[in-house]
Amino acid sequence: MLGRTANALFWMFRYLERVDNTARMIDAGLRMALTRDLVTSEDEWRSVIAAAGQRLDYEASNASYTGMQAWNFMLRDRANPGSVLAMFRLVRDNARQARNMVTSEVWEAVNDGWMQIRDQLAKPAGEQRIGEALAVIRHAGMLAHGAILGTMPRDEGFHFARSGTFIERSDNVARLLDIKYYLLLPSLSYVGSSLDSGQWDSILRAVSGDRAYRWLNRAQIDARGIVQFLVFDGRFPRSLTYCHTALRGHLDAIARIHGREGASHALMREAAQKLEETGLEGVFERGLHEFLLDFLTTNGRVGNAIANDYRFFA
Repeated sequence: MLGRTANALFWMFRYLERVDNTARMIDAGLRMALTRDLVTSEDEWRSVIAAAGQRLDYEASNASYTGMQAWNFMLRDRANPGSVLAMFRLVRDNARQARNMVTSEVWEAVNDGWMQIRDQLAKPAGEQRIGEALAVIRHAGMLAHGAILGTMPRDEGFHFARSGTFIERSDNVARLLDIKYYLLLPSLSYVGSSLDSGQWDSILRAVSGDRAYRWLNRAQIDARGIVQFLVFDGRFPRSLTYCHTALRGHLDAIARIHGREGASHALMREAAQKLEETGLEGVFERGLHEFLLDFLTTNGRVGNAIANDYRFFA
């Protein structure tokens, strides 16, 4: 497979996952804003924008952090290269570049999703339409993921696509966790309060993990239980451990096809060992924010190594 084709498949599904996560972050911001009666809701949206890595672009054209300003910036603003509209256009562009490697069902799911999202975001989403807009975005992502799982052969194209999915998903879950623990909790005095519990519940709902958490743990909502679930529980398909295990599996499959391993494989083994050795106690001893920053840095290194190993830009 040509490196540029592998690159298109890898980034097609990274962008698709990023689109889905942007919708999840907005949903988390909406839910958390409802739990706050002691500080202004601008704090939530400032945190969401910052965790998405869009703060500089946002503040270049906006003086305040109202909900409608924030979510429309993340969804459709032309000044935002990381908007849902811009990223889904990149999903479609990459699908076109890899058209000979994806099934007609995958292409149709992506193309139909693009047209629905484009139409939905043709004008700003107000308070009455934001829920509908998020539902359309997430539905488009689910159709594309279902199409690749249900119709693509398990060749290297499939494994590059799924590698993009899982490296991006773990990155996004780490960012969602960071919104809550580091950016939103206004004071240590709120730890354990109904406000604290409500926000943790919002994070679980944002990753579609609220029911799974209760089924698997039968535990009350608290910081330690949820961090254990979202970081270390290999049964939950959005946990950091699950994503990295799946990513290693797809990279191993690519290595078998190519008959060799690269730097990305060594980095993944190191990351797995580090995650296992750190454990829940290590996360809280070091600090969740610091742990997440380190995890995100490692993810970035792995992504760069994959590009170099398989000559994405050749």
